[in-house]
Amino acid sequence: MEEHITHSRAETVALGRTLAGRLTPGSLIAFTGGLGAGKTAFCQGLAEGLGCTDPVSSPTFAIVNYYRGPRPLAHFDLYRIHTEADLSSAGFYDYLDSGVIVAAEWSENCADLLALEHPIRIDIARLDETTRKITIDGPGF
Repeated sequence: MEEHITHSRAETVALGRTLAGRLTPGSLIAFTGGLGAGKTAFCQGLAEGLGCTDPVSSPTFAIVNYYRGPRPLAHFDLYRIHTEADLSSAGFYDYLDSGVIVAAEWSENCADLLALEHPIRIDIARLDETTRKITIDGPGF
């Protein structure tokens, strides 16, 4: 397990960029953290670190945003997803099986199902307006 403190959005993005270099094809990142904690900022860094060229935005209404690049990223919002059938119909397992890196916000909504995929768990806690405590746990951490 690793713990990091970031003091700005830029530092949170940079941590995501660094983590990207440690990921293997088909890695699943399961995010937890409240609204505005920095999950999308972290995903922006992941996408940059993976070489993705598409702009990163919250997948709230789309459920999944796919970012193209040499190591593509599928960025899911599981806020309205609760069952294995929901995950499957959103293409979640197809992305994992094809070797795409998958990042899932609001992973607590499907925690039991995601646990079967041995995720890297990242919790982002908002300490104040700009400071975040980021805990990373899972295979290799």
